[in-house]
Amino acid sequence: MQLSVTVRGSDAEVVSYLIAKNPNNPYERDEKGFKVRLAYPVFTKEEVQFVIFVKPDPIDLVRNSSDLFDITHYINDREFAVSSLFITSIRKALGTALNGKPDEEYEKWVDQIFEIKLEFGPVATDLRNQEIADLFEPMGYKVEIERGESAIRGKSSARFVTISGRQSVQNTLKHVSILIPVIDNYKHYFLDEREVEKLERYGEGWLETHPLKQMIVKRALRFNALISQSKYYEKKPFIRNQDESPRIRLNDQRYEAILNVISTLPQRETIVDLGAGEGRLSVQLGFVEGVKEILSIEPSSKARLKAIERFGQVIDKEGYVDPQSLIGSLFYFDSRLQNKDIIILCEVIEHIDEERLPKIFNTIFNDYRPKTLIVTTPNQEYNVVYDMDEAMRHNDHRFEWTRAEFAQHVEAWTQNYPYQISIQGIGEEHPTYGQPTQMAMLRREEA
Repeated sequence: MQLSVTVRGSDAEVVSYLIAKNPNNPYERDEKGFKVRLAYPVFTKEEVQFVIFVKPDPIDLVRNSSDLFDITHYINDREFAVSSLFITSIRKALGTALNGKPDEEYEKWVDQIFEIKLEFGPVATDLRNQEIADLFEPMGYKVEIERGESAIRGKSSARFVTISGRQSVQNTLKHVSILIPVIDNYKHYFLDEREVEKLERYGEGWLETHPLKQMIVKRALRFNALISQSKYYEKKPFIRNQDESPRIRLNDQRYEAILNVISTLPQRETIVDLGAGEGRLSVQLGFVEGVKEILSIEPSSKARLKAIERFGQVIDKEGYVDPQSLIGSLFYFDSRLQNKDIIILCEVIEHIDEERLPKIFNTIFNDYRPKTLIVTTPNQEYNVVYDMDEAMRHNDHRFEWTRAEFAQHVEAWTQNYPYQISIQGIGEEHPTYGQPTQMAMLRREEA
């Protein structure tokens, strides 16, 4: 893993004094668990490039650890990925520049503006390219991002990032010192109050006015006990107008959207709630006008018992159609599900390994042949609005897709089948990230 800085302009050679590294003397130091090297591939009066390399020793990193025998310590990306661990290892090597403390005769150059290009990677991240750009562009950088390739999955989550603009060397290093761990979103070491001090020291002069300040603070410090100590933290007061209605839970908004779609369908007598859980949606389907049969399919006996109890609480209500709670699974063909008017997969697919989905949808379209299929799943882009520490909304999610990815998968599933596709969002809409849930309605075109 490495970071490269190229400085162009009059007196660019002064950079060697700002970082306190002689271009004629190779720099190599052993830190705890790391070997750090710095070299100058280019050094002229008008252009200087220095590259800092870090190679960790995975065995030394876990020596004397209580988790010494955990094999995952030895099978990891630390040798290859730019991360919070990488930043920790280079802060000492670049401390003179980061803190703006060169020899006295060169202090006047600390604030000197140069044309700077900084490149780093690979960095593994859950952020979209635009979100990475949004971190750097407010400071005036142009951002270029390349995505790595995986032999197993094709496009990988690793990115190679280049930022360029007019900056002082100190400011550029301060920016990446904070933002690389934010992009990585994982701290490979114990966090304490010193992390707050580092954020405030290196965030000074730019983080105060950054439009994504709160996201940066939360991803940099991770834990509420530390986040609340930062001078950059802004606790949002909870204010509600007396005339304002309480906010509707997203789960209820999903059910409402599904029920609204079903109520407009001409054929809705028979419905399958596939992956019905505890029957929260199934019980509401029982009140939709025109519905005559509901199959509530769920593999978990514990969830089915709660669903049956829920159905029993409203069985005497007028116009209610009692759902049938049945054991079933997406992974096995079930003749009971054939030729129904509607099949629903509400927040189900993200709990399944992605590579298994094409076969599941082939069974649905080829064998079950519903007149309408309704599928909802989280919109991964919206997660940033929640200021989440985790990569996904639930620890049982195997994936979460962007809106574009969801649309591409739906197109692929229906490629060989006569279904019309309509996709819409559910929940409060963000101007950039859309809505928290995405819903696909697939209507069968009869020959």
